[in-house]
Amino acid sequence: MLQDIWKDIKAVQERDPAAGSALEVLILYQGVHALIWHRIAHWFWIHHMRFLGRLISQIARFFTLIEIHPGASLGHGILIDHGCGVVIGETAVVGDNCTIYQGVTLGGVGTEKGKRHPTIGNHVMIGAGAKILGAFEVGDNCRIAANAVLLKPLEENSTAAGIPARPVKKDGVLVPDSIETVKEERYCRMEENIRSMEKRVKKLEDTIKV
Repeated sequence: MLQDIWKDIKAVQERDPAAGSALEVLILYQGVHALIWHRIAHWFWIHHMRFLGRLISQIARFFTLIEIHPGASLGHGILIDHGCGVVIGETAVVGDNCTIYQGVTLGGVGTEKGKRHPTIGNHVMIGAGAKILGAFEVGDNCRIAANAVLLKPLEENSTAAGIPARPVKKDGVLVPDSIETVKEERYCRMEENIRSMEKRVKKLEDTIKV
């Protein structure tokens, strides 16, 4: 546990340009605090002291604004940057050296028992506000764009964006379908802007007539 905590501290120092000394990170970074609380709560959870695990996780949520279910399995070297609003569900698995930004949800769909949360590979970056929902796998070295909503498995070395999210890059190369998708989304936004402008013009015309 202490080794994992030390790796989490080093992850902050390596990947957050605002980070200072290890002591500063340990004392001031709520993402590190949430991970420390979680590792303690997870120990109680897997040793069948589940009430204590849940109690510790709720205390951690109160102080850090980061909610990690004690049943979730987290690797080492994880950076939860800023962290407010992060939610990680009971059966979620997060690999080593992942980066999770504020507002991320690793959630489930449905109310059935069993595996219902995502499994995240190693070296994955999940952008601010992204939602990954369901019991599927995200491969190693993936990137999930900010505010994306991922509902399907993602192959390793992929970048996903959009709502619902779809692969836009694979091994650093644009996915051909994604180019057309981007054009379509831009066209839809243009249509929305035109409608909005038409409504504003109509209001101005009505005002002038009065």
